[in-house]
Amino acid sequence: MNIKDIVKNQNAHFVFYRDECLFYETDNGYQFPVPVEEAGSATFNAEERAILLMRYIRKHLARTEAARDKQEKDNESPYP
Repeated sequence: MNIKDIVKNQNAHFVFYRDECLFYETDNGYQFPVPVEEAGSATFNAEERAILLMRYIRKHLARTEAARDKQEKDNESPYP
């Protein structure tokens, strides 16, 4: 998924809290975590413009892509 498609003209809505992360979901259905420890004294509203949370979306995209690549590599057969 392209980050521009996730954030362009989208809002992010708070969905739930788990494991010290606030989980948001964009209008187009992309869900991502925001670690509470990184919040500092910031205020996180129930609804934010997705572009304001792009830092966290970008990090989550990178993590999911790395996990997908690792899974594909692990599933490769060692036999030709």
